[in-house]
Amino acid sequence: MKIQQLRYIVEIVNQNLNVTEAANTLFTSQPGISKQVRLLEDELGLEIFERNGKHIKALTPAGKKIVAIARELLVKTQSIKAVADEYTQPNHGVLRIATTNTQARYMLPSVVERFSKKYPDVSLHIHQGSPTQIYDALLSGEVDLAITTEAQYLFDDLVLLPCYLWNRSVIVKNDHPLAQCQNLTIEELSKYPLVTYTFGFTGVSDLDYAFNSAGLLPNIVFTATDADVIKTYVRLGLGVGIMASMAHTPEDKDLVAIDASHIFRSSMTQIAFKHSIFLRNYMYDFINMFSPHLTRPMVEQAERLHDNNAVKKLFDDIVLEVR
Repeated sequence: MKIQQLRYIVEIVNQNLNVTEAANTLFTSQPGISKQVRLLEDELGLEIFERNGKHIKALTPAGKKIVAIARELLVKTQSIKAVADEYTQPNHGVLRIATTNTQARYMLPSVVERFSKKYPDVSLHIHQGSPTQIYDALLSGEVDLAITTEAQYLFDDLVLLPCYLWNRSVIVKNDHPLAQCQNLTIEELSKYPLVTYTFGFTGVSDLDYAFNSAGLLPNIVFTATDADVIKTYVRLGLGVGIMASMAHTPEDKDLVAIDASHIFRSSMTQIAFKHSIFLRNYMYDFINMFSPHLTRPMVEQAERLHDNNAVKKLFDDIVLEVR
């Protein structure tokens, strides 16, 4: 059994069982990958993949377990290299982060600026996606850290650190009837078509909860994963926007932001990473820059707990910043 064979089967899964795409990603040949997978299956005495002729159609039950273990072994392999680099090149390396558009556009720029000045020889890569895409990227080892605010049940098997609380604003054009509203109610909001985040993206479930609690049905006419897209369609008059308050900036002079924190529950932004990863010193620094209460000793303590309920209790006495 070779590490390269494990890398091949994991990448085939990452590429939705497409061997050609896996070969392209790994800069090798499709026949070479297929041969090595067959050799691994012969050595193990079972099939990892179900096939229809020459085409892979699914993982076998045993294959699912093997791929899960292979992922962990590959992360461990990366961690060995990371340990060596920590001692030989402490300020050189790569940091890969997966997050949503709102975080990347409105929260990360100042952090990235500080981090890049302190670590000019660390290559920083930001991947944007949905909560499910973020989770998949973290699980597959494509990224080191994930910054997430929704679908947190996906991250139960990972280290999950609370960063800050945030809420929503209602966004309208200057000439909209709600622009002069002094005390917005959910009943008033329900009278208008709504433009908001795609389900599973930064709090649509909290939006549904608020309307359902009031016995009302929201009239959602457009959804997007990007706050800037929401603002664009509010400007076009498609509806009233509901988005993260942080996404309304001084440049949005043609839009009025109405605080809706009394209508919707606060959401928590969290940083996630795999238990098996070796965090470089610059990774601890990035986490601390993003959320000052996440000091290295606190993060290390959370790593040792292996239970996110226990991690949550660890931070119970900390008053999270509201942004």
